Amino acid sequence: MAAGARLGEGPTWDASARRLIWVDILASRVHTFDPATGRRTVLATEQHVGAAKPRAGGGLVVNLRDGVACYDADGALRWLHREVVPGRRGNDAGVAPDGSLWAGTMRYDEAPGGGTLVRVAPDGRATPQLSGVTVSNGIGWSPDGGRMYYIDSPTRRVDVFDVGPDGEATGRRPFVTVEEGAGFPDGLTVDATGCVWVALWDGAALRRYAPDGRLDRVVELPVRRPTACAFGGRGLTDLYVTSASEGVAPGGAAGALLVLPAAGEGLPQPAFAG
Repeated sequence: MAAGARLGEGPTWDASARRLIWVDILASRVHTFDPATGRRTVLATEQHVGAAKPRAGGGLVVNLRDGVACYDADGALRWLHREVVPGRRGNDAGVAPDGSLWAGTMRYDEAPGGGTLVRVAPDGRATPQLSGVTVSNGIGWSPDGGRMYYIDSPTRRVDVFDVGPDGEATGRRPFVTVEEGAGFPDGLTVDATGCVWVALWDGAALRRYAPDGRLDRVVELPVRRPTACAFGGRGLTDLYVTSASEGVAPGGAAGALLVLPAAGEGLPQPAFAG
C-alpha cells in the first residue's frame, strides 16, 4: 500500500476493531487500516509518535516525544508518564502479556547510550528497565510469556530475557547477531510457533529465527528500510511490514505499508490495560 511514510513504524493488529494500527514517527501521525473494507484513518499527534497501541477500554496509548500518554475514546489526550529530556524522543514500544507498556526512547542524534527502556503500568507508574540504550527498538514476548526479545539496533543483536511471574525481565543475553552488511535489526514480532521475525533496516529483508536462534527464513523486500512487522488480518496469517522513505532516494516503494499474505500464524496481541 502506497503510504509515503517518512518513518513508518510499529504495526499492531487491533483485534477488537479488526484493524491495523501503525505510526509515521516524524510526520506525527497514527494511521489505521481495515483490510476488510479498505478504510483508512489518520490521527495527527502533537508530538513525534514512536508507537501507538490499542487500549482495553478503547482509545490508544502512545509513546510520544515527552513520554507516554493515552488518547481516550473521545479523542482527549492525557499523560500517563511524562519525562521531558531535550533532544530525546519515544521510539518503539510493546504491550506485555500483563497489559503493561514497555516503551523505548532514543536521542534524535542517536548519541550512544542516550536512550532508555521503561515499563509503564496501567495506572501510569513507570519503572526504569534499561539505561544506556542507543536506539531502543523491537520488543516482543514468546507464546508462553516466559521470554522477552529486545533490540538496541546499533548492537546488531536481538537479545533475550527471562520473564518472571511478576513480569520482570532478567538475565539479558544475546539471542542472535546480525552480521555486518546485512542491515541493522529494527522491529520484531513473535509468531505462534515462537519464531522471531526481524525487520532489517538498510537490509531490504525480513528474517525469521527459530526459538533456538537458528535462521530459518529470509524474505527479501522491495524497500531498503523496512522498520517493523506484525501479523494481522483474518486468522492473523498476513504479515504487515512498515518502511521508511527517510534517507532513501525518491521513487520505488520506500515508505509503503507492505503485506505478505499467508506468511505464517501470529499471536494475539494484548491491549494496554490502562
